[in-house]
Amino acid sequence: MYDDLPIDVIESIQRILGNQEPKNDDPLDAFGTDFDTVAVLNTLFPEESSLAHIEAVNNKLANTQRELQNEINSLQRELQESQDPNRMQFIQEMISDLLGQMSRIREKATESEAVVRNITKDIQVLDLAKKNLILSMTTLKRLQMLVNALTQVEDLVKERKYKEISQTLAAVKQISAAFKTFVSVKYISQIWKRIQEIQGELRGCLDADFDAYYLQDPTKPIKQSVIADACLVVDVLGADVRAHLVDRYVAIELKEYRRIFRTTDEAGQLDNLTRRFAWFRRLLQTHETEQGRVFPAQWKVSWVLLAKFVEITREDITGLLSKAGSGLPVTSLLEALQQTLEFEGSMVKRWATPFQEIINISEGMGPLPKPISAAFEPHMGVFVDAQDKAIADMLSPHRKAKNPRAQNRGSLDKTPSTDTEEDAPPVVVLPSSTELFYFYGQSLEQCSKLSTGKPLYDLGNVHRKWLRIYAEEVLMTGLKRPITINPSRKSMDTRHDPEMLRHACLMLNTADYCQTTAAELEEKLKEKIQDEYKPKVSFQDEHELFVGAVSAAINALVLEFELVCDPPLTSMARTSWQSTNHVTGQSAYVSELVQSAEQLIETTKPLVEQKKYLRNLFDKICSTLLAKFTTSLVRSRPLKEVGAEQLLIDLQVIKAYLTKMPGEALQTTAFTRGLAKHTSRIEALLKVIVTPVDPAEGFILNYTLLIGDASYTNFQKILDLKGTPNKEQDHLLDVFLTITSTKTELESASFLSSLDMDPSTSGSTLLSPVSTRAATMPLAAAGTAAESLFASFGPIPQSGPNTGSSTADSSFTTTSYTTSTSARSEPRREVFSDFKRFVSFGLRKDTSG
Repeated sequence: MYDDLPIDVIESIQRILGNQEPKNDDPLDAFGTDFDTVAVLNTLFPEESSLAHIEAVNNKLANTQRELQNEINSLQRELQESQDPNRMQFIQEMISDLLGQMSRIREKATESEAVVRNITKDIQVLDLAKKNLILSMTTLKRLQMLVNALTQVEDLVKERKYKEISQTLAAVKQISAAFKTFVSVKYISQIWKRIQEIQGELRGCLDADFDAYYLQDPTKPIKQSVIADACLVVDVLGADVRAHLVDRYVAIELKEYRRIFRTTDEAGQLDNLTRRFAWFRRLLQTHETEQGRVFPAQWKVSWVLLAKFVEITREDITGLLSKAGSGLPVTSLLEALQQTLEFEGSMVKRWATPFQEIINISEGMGPLPKPISAAFEPHMGVFVDAQDKAIADMLSPHRKAKNPRAQNRGSLDKTPSTDTEEDAPPVVVLPSSTELFYFYGQSLEQCSKLSTGKPLYDLGNVHRKWLRIYAEEVLMTGLKRPITINPSRKSMDTRHDPEMLRHACLMLNTADYCQTTAAELEEKLKEKIQDEYKPKVSFQDEHELFVGAVSAAINALVLEFELVCDPPLTSMARTSWQSTNHVTGQSAYVSELVQSAEQLIETTKPLVEQKKYLRNLFDKICSTLLAKFTTSLVRSRPLKEVGAEQLLIDLQVIKAYLTKMPGEALQTTAFTRGLAKHTSRIEALLKVIVTPVDPAEGFILNYTLLIGDASYTNFQKILDLKGTPNKEQDHLLDVFLTITSTKTELESASFLSSLDMDPSTSGSTLLSPVSTRAATMPLAAAGTAAESLFASFGPIPQSGPNTGSSTADSSFTTTSYTTSTSARSEPRREVFSDFKRFVSFGLRKDTSG
């Protein structure tokens, strides 16, 4: 049935109707698109045995080829028939005929539309006339109603029947609104003018009646019912008339207030502020029980009275405060402000509405009304200055003391102590710090009740100022002490100073308490202050000062530990290790050292409130003790093999004590690992010294295994520590250069590079709270072992030369035992990279030859 249609049309119809031919699953059909040769072969020959049927498959493919060729020939014939010129001409003639029919239909439609328009033309004219007639009748009827209502209003105004006037006048205003577009008509213009005149006359009557009611002439009393009805008329006349009458009433009511409380009279002074508020409360009571009852509730005349009273009072108080200036006593200022806030709070409670919303009832085109308390805000600097002076007086005894430690002991003496009351708890922080923050809390609470704006922000700045002063002039000054050893301490006296430990721990606890409480004070201030000031509030600088005070207190404890360690380590340095013939148990100085250190640590532990600081203290103590041990080791050279072996035993005893020093509660894996890294280097140094120099190759091989470098200078340090004679040193150095020149895998430096062979006798190279980098490290993560002093120490080689420490880890301690040498980045060692070594090696070879 589609023989007469083009092929593309037929395909489109079939696609729309869904008459698609069933899909052929033959894989050969996809040859032109996604043809997959391997998949087709796998389908035809799924297994190896199917290859026997290759002839059948070949015949099937040949049949398929013939069918496809027949289909192609058929399609070609159909295409030739479809492209027959006669058939295409027939189709074009049919399309032309169709277009002609459509043109004739369009012409007929246009003619039909014209006929319909002619038929309905008269009807449209009649519809328009009817519409205009109805509008005219409605307008005339409204005009008649307006004239009648206007006449009625004129009669009612003469008789002052306000209740009826309110209803009729409302109708007049509603009807007259429809005639605004007809004001150009003379008659309508006259009526409009008459409406305005009647409203003017009515306003005059209302003014007279309201004034008579306000002033209450006994000879001509006016009934409250008349005024109540008049209020209905006022609502019809508009908000401007109502505002005028209310303002008039408020001015009359507050006229007496202005007269009595003039700022030039005694009653108007700041100390009589309560009389002002009492007078207004009486006025408000009279208003609500007598005259004010006639006013509709939606007028909120009481709010207008309060807003006007607030405006007048605020202006008077502003003048009084400006006149008083800085001479105003702070007690008078705070008392007056407190009375004002109580009054404003009572008004808020009376109407259960925010005070600012109440006084906004009278806002017009001017600025936003302000409460009475706003007059005090520019003068709150007097209060802030008073707080500043009070804090200064509070801290004055602590700041002016010549001896900070004595001053702080004096503070402790004022608190319960074991000297007076055995059962009293020990003092954890300085009483002055708790007193300071208690005062801060009281003043902050008081100021927030008075103002949450700039005065509160200024008070916060005062608090910050005195926190800085307290940190610098009380805590930091209390921790200052000379770096030199206390002359009163005997050279062999190993006992610690309990009072000094107690004082340093007290400073540490106080600094920690201050930094924590200062953060809480900052949060509390941000909660209370206005939003515009919140981004400006920050106690970060003060927090860092207290962190610095914590660090200084820990450094003071470390310095005391140094003083305790000095006598036994001095004894160690003076021991003649070269004359030691046999190894015994631990040396006498070790027992003295461990006992003294243990006494100090056990005394310190219970005094430190936050255990995270103890971890940091233990890190620094370990670094200090091992640094001083190594310095004494260098000073006591020559050591010889037996002396070095004895020192190894002593080192193990010291290491065992340091391992258990923190206790189970404070022991960490990182601490133990760091201690092991620290001591392993000293052990490696002593093990090399213990090794005999004969044979030289074995001694040097042991050096390369334990130390892991090829440094000429470092090897010579070992020889110096062993006390090797110069003649033997020359031979050993030659062998060392010969052997290490072939071991290119060795590093050019190790931890020995930073070992100072000539430490000063003053002890300035030893770790101290002032001279070491450890003393200045931040305590933000003081309790974490990852940032402990041992974190920078690398391991020593254990299994071969390749395990030598890198240049970055070449320092033995944080500041090591030297003040002149630091780990430097050096390139990979090449054979004879040191020119001086090369020349020396050549000269020795020539001499030996």
